[in-house]
Amino acid sequence: MSQPIDIDLPHNLGKDEARRRIANNIHKLEQHIPGGASVQSGWTGDQLNLNVAAMGEAVNASIDVMETKVHLRVLLPGMLGMFSGLVQAALQKKGGALLEDHSG
Repeated sequence: MSQPIDIDLPHNLGKDEARRRIANNIHKLEQHIPGGASVQSGWTGDQLNLNVAAMGEAVNASIDVMETKVHLRVLLPGMLGMFSGLVQAALQKKGGALLEDHSG
């Protein structure tokens, strides 16, 4: 059984710019996971689906890009569900990094 975490990150970038920034930043996700991780991702329309493998666990997540917000959904499997509060706090604190612009 998975423990879902849902977070909204508001923005004023518009959907296309938010999607572009997420696409440009998603490769940095591995740097934020202790112990290293493998991240596989793929877009379906305006939804980015992720599979993160770390510390012997696989975590599925999705990022839905909308005009004024980005919705993150992370499904923590089994025992990782005990850490949902910590994971949610970290995502709310650092999730905005996905929307930073590093193209300049």
